[in-house]
Amino acid sequence: MLKSIRIFKVKSFFLLFAQAVRGDIKDFTKGNIDKAIFLLAVPMILEMLLESLFAVVDIYFVNKIGIDASSTVVLTEASLTILYSVAWGISIGVTALVARRAGEKDFKAASDIAMQSIFIGVFFSIIISIIGILFSKNILMLMGATAKIANENYLYTQIMLTSNLVIVLLFINNAVFRGAGNASIAMRALLIANAINIILDPLLILGIGPFPAMGVAGAAVATTVGRSVAVCYQFYHLFNGKALVTLCRKNLVIKYQLIKNILATSAGGMFQFIIGSCSWVFLAMIIAESGTEAVSGYGTAIRICVFTILPAWGLANAAATLVGQNLGAGQPERAEKSVWRAAFLTFCFFAIVSITFFVFGEQLMRFFIQDEPAVQAGTLCLHVLAIGYVFFAYGMIITQAFNGAGDTSTPTYINLVVFWAIQIPLAYLLAKYFLMGPLGVYIAIGLAETILAFISIYIFKKGKWKLIKV
Repeated sequence: MLKSIRIFKVKSFFLLFAQAVRGDIKDFTKGNIDKAIFLLAVPMILEMLLESLFAVVDIYFVNKIGIDASSTVVLTEASLTILYSVAWGISIGVTALVARRAGEKDFKAASDIAMQSIFIGVFFSIIISIIGILFSKNILMLMGATAKIANENYLYTQIMLTSNLVIVLLFINNAVFRGAGNASIAMRALLIANAINIILDPLLILGIGPFPAMGVAGAAVATTVGRSVAVCYQFYHLFNGKALVTLCRKNLVIKYQLIKNILATSAGGMFQFIIGSCSWVFLAMIIAESGTEAVSGYGTAIRICVFTILPAWGLANAAATLVGQNLGAGQPERAEKSVWRAAFLTFCFFAIVSITFFVFGEQLMRFFIQDEPAVQAGTLCLHVLAIGYVFFAYGMIITQAFNGAGDTSTPTYINLVVFWAIQIPLAYLLAKYFLMGPLGVYIAIGLAETILAFISIYIFKKGKWKLIKV
């Protein structure tokens, strides 16, 4: 009897998993909350895993070239965090607005939001492309690269910056799908992008077969091609008329008032990530003073962390969608319950990750890099960050829940205080004045994220986010 029950539960799990991947259900304002979280979170977790896979695959193959190449990738990614911040910020506003309209069952308005968001993304990316064409070397040197590294490897930075349109569109389009509750399309888009990147990375970086050995620039080309194909896949679904949110010719009109509304909702999200990203830029610059090996080790360790944090972002995005749709449907208590359940699940996941970092941190580093000083620097980073990992869960989920409600200003203020008033000064103090070097930076990161979690919980319990209108 017990065996039959276990078989039934396993079968039910896989059926539910398949349903989540297919994206059959898009209305999450009714039914069991745990089931709703699962159906939304599975494709979003897979989406975030696939997003993080770009960095992991790139650094794996680039590390085979040498320390200078991997440092170029690390420093370029640090500079690109400003771009990611704006793209994520717009995505936050788009998800909140689309989710609210989906909860109200107003899909025509959701479609208008999608198109105007794309216009915003295109305009912004043109500016970044011009900067990338003209100032790639300068950006690398500003981030701490030597003149030799900048002159030899600037092409990677130039390609990544000038092709930023596909990064921005990938973020915005996926935000539309997530807000509408159709996260499976977002997941498939990144699956396509990663499959192409995994195939092209070794071919273009190392020059296998008839392909030229492009070195670190090959990683940029592979990533850009993969993301470009994924964006084409997204537009196919947006224009084929079968999704809840669909685009057509009549949407191809600029609506300034709606753009203003999207920017107003997204502004807080942009500043949140710009605040956080600028802090990461400063931290990378402090690390850079300890040498190339420290930068390489730190960058590799952070990519390993990203590979675990981004899946948790899948749960956070699920919470944001549930908050937006349920507030739109006039069910704030269901929205709140969804957040606490998602936070607890993320807490359990991060607890497992923390143990893994403590036990297998060095082995994880050696898989990606062979330089011994870099391995030791990265292992230390994983061990220190693991201590505060479980606190990351509540900070991550709750701040994203604020965003899902359209309350993007509250997380912005929290980030400003935690990252700029606490994390950066503390990292500088510990690294420079207490001569702790990179260890001081790692300690500052862990403490700041822990403080952020406690502040977020306190404010969330007050419940003002339930009254936000968007």
